[in-house]
Amino acid sequence: MPRDLVIRSRRTVLPDGERPAAVVVRAGRIAAIEPHGTPSDVDLGDTALLPGLVDTHVHINEPGRTEWEGFATATRAAAAGGVTTLIDMPLNSLPPTTGPAALAVKRAAADGACHVDVGFWGGAVPGNLAELRPLHERGVFGFKCFTADSGVPEFPPLSPDEMRDAFAEIASFGGLVIVHAEDPGSLTAPAGGHYAAFLASRPPSAERRAVERVVRLAEETGVRAHILHLSAADCLAPLARAQAAGLPVTAETCPHYLTLTAGDVEDGAPGGTAFKCCPPIRDPGNRDELWRGLADGVISCVVTDHSPCTPELKRGDFASAWGGVSSLQLGLPAVWTAARARGHDLADVVRWMSAAPAALARVPGKGAIEVGRDADLVAFDPDAAFTVDPAALHHRHPVTPYAGRVLTGAVRTTWLRGAPAGDVPSGRPLNRSEGS
Repeated sequence: MPRDLVIRSRRTVLPDGERPAAVVVRAGRIAAIEPHGTPSDVDLGDTALLPGLVDTHVHINEPGRTEWEGFATATRAAAAGGVTTLIDMPLNSLPPTTGPAALAVKRAAADGACHVDVGFWGGAVPGNLAELRPLHERGVFGFKCFTADSGVPEFPPLSPDEMRDAFAEIASFGGLVIVHAEDPGSLTAPAGGHYAAFLASRPPSAERRAVERVVRLAEETGVRAHILHLSAADCLAPLARAQAAGLPVTAETCPHYLTLTAGDVEDGAPGGTAFKCCPPIRDPGNRDELWRGLADGVISCVVTDHSPCTPELKRGDFASAWGGVSSLQLGLPAVWTAARARGHDLADVVRWMSAAPAALARVPGKGAIEVGRDADLVAFDPDAAFTVDPAALHHRHPVTPYAGRVLTGAVRTTWLRGAPAGDVPSGRPLNRSEGS
C-alpha cells in the first residue's frame, strides 16, 4: 500500500529505547517501524524523533474566560512545544464542566479551533453527584476535585463526606478521580506580600495531609486516584506505601517544580508573580527529592498545569496575584534541560511526558511511536540552546517565569497524525477509551 510519509532519525525514541529507525505513516497512523536505511521523505539525522507529548493538565478557560486563554492560542502553543494531545481542565471556564450540558458547550467552543487533539476532564463539586456517571458515559477522561478553595467560586471544594461519596460513585463505574490535594485546615492567609510569606502560608504538611486522606479514601472505595501537581516531597513516603500496598494511587509533578526553586523568585522584581502557583515552588532540597520520586516511579507523570490569566491578574504582590504558571510551549525543553543534567535520557522524558500521561487517562492511540498508534511525532533537537523570549510564545498572554532563561532542546517540527501541526487547526475532540 502507498505510504504517506516516512521520517527517519538516528535517535528515534521507541517504547524499547532510543535507536536509529524509520517511521512509516499511512492514513494518519504509524504503519511500520523500519530500519534506518529505509528511503525517507524526511531525514532528521541526529535530531531526535519523539512521540507527541500528552499533557493531561491544561487550563484553557474557554468559554467564559477566553480573555485568559482560548483553544486556538493554547493549542498552537502546545503544537509549538511538541504537545499533540492535551486534556482540558473543567475550570476556569464558564460554565465549568460539571454536567453533560456544560460539556456540550465546551466541545462546541473547541470545535474547529484546535491545532492539536483535545479531550476533557469532568468536575466533581458539591451537588453534582448525579452528573458524574452521565459525564463518564459521554467520554470525559475522569473527574477533578479540590480539597481546598479552587480560586473560583463556581468550582467549590468537596467536604470530606462529599469526597467519600464522589469517590464511591466514580469507583462504581471504574472512573478516575484527579485531586488538587491541599488540606484547607493547614492553609493560612499570607502574612504579607512577599514570596516567603506566600510560601509559608501553604506548607508541605498541607499537601501531605490531603494526600493521606486521598489514600485512605482510595483504600476504602477502590477508586483509581491521581494526585495533581505534587510540589511537596513530604508526600512521597505515603504515596510509595500506598503503591507498594497495591492501591491504585498515582501522582504527577510539573516542570516548574522540577526546574525552579523559591530562591529563583525575586521579591518585588517586575514579573516576579509569574512564579506564583498553588501549591508553591519550594526549596532546592525539595526539588531534588521530587527528582528522586520520578526516578523511583512514585511520581509517574510530568505535565504543565498551564494556568494562564490576564496580565492584570498577575500584577500586585504574592498575596493578591492569580496563582498559575504558563509553560505549555516550554515544558519539554525545561524538563529536558534539567533531566539530562541529572543523568536522565530522552526515553525517560518521553515516559514521563507522553507514555505515562496517556496511560493514566487511557487516551486511545497516543503516547508512543508504535505500529497502530496515531502518527503524532516531534522532531526535537536535544542540543540546541535558546533564550526564552516571551514574544515568541503562542499562548494568549506572554507571561512566564522562564523569561530570559537559557534552555536546551528545541522543537523543530510537530506532526499530528502525520501532518505538520500549528498552522491550520486540525485537532480532533477525544473521548476516553471505551471500557475504561
